[in-house]
Amino acid sequence: MNQKLKTSAGFTLVELLVVITIIGILASIALVSLNSARVKARDARRLADVRQIALALEFCYNEIGTYIPASTFPSAGQALACGGTTYITAMPGNPGGGNYEYGVNNDSNPQKYVLGTLLEANNSALLTDTDGTVYGVDCNDFVYCIAP
Repeated sequence: MNQKLKTSAGFTLVELLVVITIIGILASIALVSLNSARVKARDARRLADVRQIALALEFCYNEIGTYIPASTFPSAGQALACGGTTYITAMPGNPGGGNYEYGVNNDSNPQKYVLGTLLEANNSALLTDTDGTVYGVDCNDFVYCIAP
């Protein structure tokens, strides 16, 4: 009598569970790494936006002789214009939501303002920014502020 051995063409349940577990672990590691990259990308966008807005504020100062009042600082999506010239057609929005913070005191010191944004991660830019509370803007901890 010649008996034929049955060979299985599929995987066992244990093998499938091991493979699914390994894929799950690798996927979670990838997501954690990706989240860190997203945080850095949002912070880089915030820093670029603040520099762009600061440049537009300097153009406004050159045109009208003062910085725009804090009460007229545009929200995300609105235009930044002064003296009949539009310098930013649509203010950038903070990638984390909300607006960028702006403070100025044209009465006592018309040549100074502060512009800030909250960063999500510790960034080397925080070493060279303005610290403290300036013109009502809190520039402590993870808040990146520039003031000319």
